[in-house]
Amino acid sequence: MSLAVDPVANLATLIRCASVTPEDAGALEALGDMLRPLGFSVERPVFSEPGTPDIENLYARRSGNGPHLMFAGHTDVVPVGDEAAWTHPPFAAAVKDGEMYGRGAVDMKGGIACFVAAVARHVANKGSIRGSLSLLITGDEEGPAINGTTKLLDWAAAKGECWDAAIVGEPTNPDVLGDMIKIGRRGSLSGSVTVLGRQGHVAYPHLADNPVPGLTTIVEALLLPTFDDGTEDFQPTNLEITSIDVGNSATNVIAAKATALFNVRFNDRWSVESLKAEIGGRVAKASRSGKYRDAKREPVVFDLAWRDRPSEVFLTRNEKLIETLSGSIEAVTGRRPALSTSGGTSDARFIKDFCPVIEFGLVGKTMHMVDERVPIAELEALTQIYGRFLEDWFG
Repeated sequence: MSLAVDPVANLATLIRCASVTPEDAGALEALGDMLRPLGFSVERPVFSEPGTPDIENLYARRSGNGPHLMFAGHTDVVPVGDEAAWTHPPFAAAVKDGEMYGRGAVDMKGGIACFVAAVARHVANKGSIRGSLSLLITGDEEGPAINGTTKLLDWAAAKGECWDAAIVGEPTNPDVLGDMIKIGRRGSLSGSVTVLGRQGHVAYPHLADNPVPGLTTIVEALLLPTFDDGTEDFQPTNLEITSIDVGNSATNVIAAKATALFNVRFNDRWSVESLKAEIGGRVAKASRSGKYRDAKREPVVFDLAWRDRPSEVFLTRNEKLIETLSGSIEAVTGRRPALSTSGGTSDARFIKDFCPVIEFGLVGKTMHMVDERVPIAELEALTQIYGRFLEDWFG
């Protein structure tokens, strides 16, 4: 029997690979070594793009007659922060008081370790899978997400791969295992607005044009009124100002320009294009306001720019996928999971263009924190949930 049946051992192996984005540090090769004895063919495409680091990826497939299920995730992790603040070394996979410590324990090497263990047990007990199963794993989820899942999907599809459904093993549960399945995500749109003024001495403001009052008016217009009150399936659309900067360290100089960065998480009342139109209209109207500046002056000169790679909102309505996973969770934990679209974005935003996708993994309380850790019992429970799902889905 393959040693991959033990999620604790699987996770320890993965944690000990210090795969801080964009480094792989052997994590994907270790994963491939777990999967090959289970009958998976393993391919390791590397994708590149100018101005970004090359990224290693993994696509593993076990073929059979029946539906094709994808499990997706990532082996890259965020930096450890202050390593001296950790109770145990962040890449030692130490176990203390029933918990395993390590960067990636929750986000999301733990989910991968459990899914591999579930597959190994299924193969050991059943001998086969009534369908095809693939793992699509990237090393670029915590980074810019350019040379990872999106390219890996295109690469696989170009080879003729198609999927009936997908599970992303991100940590979805806020408090206890079984709390929540993510069935969609709000969209994400980032941009910047720069107001152009004229630099000058603060004692002679009539000879300058201070861009800050104009930007203040525009920022207020971006924040108010609120975009909506939410919908049946999604939280209200929310715009956050993430930075305001004039690039000026002097107290007696009026700056030449002022820039605000913002991000919007939006629900299904909006698309990327309709939201851009709404924000553009607000900025243009605010540029003509004299609320914080001399109304006799010309409208402020501004530049509204959009960041690359916005994400559209999506919602998965595949009842078989949702109900099968919900039933598996309830059978193991006794909890009926809430169906949620809360939180940030994930690589599910790319997968949704290829097949129905939902997300379920560990409890996310310690992800990205010092002393990231997972209870050993939780690893076993998630393995049982994934195993039950495989039986029910392919059965």
